[in-house]
Amino acid sequence: MVKEPTSLLQQDGKRPDGTTLLPLAPGKPMAWDVIVPDTYAESHVSNTAREAEAAANRESVRKTAKYGALPDSHIFVPVAIETAGTWGQSALVQEIGKRITTVTEDTRETMFLFQRLSIAFQKGNAIAFQTTFETE
Repeated sequence: MVKEPTSLLQQDGKRPDGTTLLPLAPGKPMAWDVIVPDTYAESHVSNTAREAEAAANRESVRKTAKYGALPDSHIFVPVAIETAGTWGQSALVQEIGKRITTVTEDTRETMFLFQRLSIAFQKGNAIAFQTTFETE
């Protein structure tokens, strides 16, 4: 049994979604938290109508502030993807893709990773959309 790292738990009991086992930078593993803001929600639509990534970037800033108290032993990266499919400005996926490319020597790995994640989000959106229908 592997215990969850206690260093990720904050005073309010909240913790990020995950962490790497291997360091991202010398001596610092990466911790991340995912958020999927609704592109068309009233709270976002005025911004998303003017600027792509507006909701994702806004929520990334909020996540970073939320986990600002994490110890300096971790690098925190917010992962925000809007329901319409727009990715926030986080470079997390590109960094992971580069690291996979280093191991496999296939320069398409980052593209493959984006495709796999995009399909997962499309499936999640379909399930969320489907649950809005009334069943008789």
